Amino acid sequence: MREERRPEKRPAFEPPLDPPTADPAMRRPVSTVAGSVLVLLRAVAGALWAVSVAFSLPPWLRAVAGAASGNADEPLDLTVSDLGVGTTVFLAVLGGVFVVQVVFGILILFGGNLARVLVMLLSVASISANFVGWWAYGQQITVGTTLLTLSLDILVLLALSSRDAAAYARRDEGRRRRGVMRAREGATRTGDATRTG
Repeated sequence: MREERRPEKRPAFEPPLDPPTADPAMRRPVSTVAGSVLVLLRAVAGALWAVSVAFSLPPWLRAVAGAASGNADEPLDLTVSDLGVGTTVFLAVLGGVFVVQVVFGILILFGGNLARVLVMLLSVASISANFVGWWAYGQQITVGTTLLTLSLDILVLLALSSRDAAAYARRDEGRRRRGVMRAREGATRTGDATRTG
């Protein structure tokens, strides 16, 4: 009787101790580009909402801005004075948030691991806050309220937590470690030479 060959089964999970090889010359993966673009889209949506609140825009543009930022449940005639802050302070704070998001998006695009991890942590915090608001306070998650920002956070988290995005962000770690070790060795040699000399 002939022995039947069966293909080897693949595990249903990825082993945590088997990271992908990080090649310094690897090309930018699609997941990194997608995550970066989504972070930049979040920044633009927040800026559009800030401008719609700070200045009197047509109602249709205010509705678009509110839906893009997840604040569409607020009235269309919301102004900065309703928030209890001055226009300058409001625009300065949200301008700072916009700049930080744009910088993170660009750093992610060029392979910044710290920016990637911070954006993922902020996305988890935002998703958790939406869940708590839904669970504890009965806030509705609809297309007109927080569904767009929630979906962007989930997509950012999925894109930036992929194995390819992690490998791309860590592609220079080995080279950096070797450089630090060489610098330390050079410092100890210089220290030894000054003590003996």
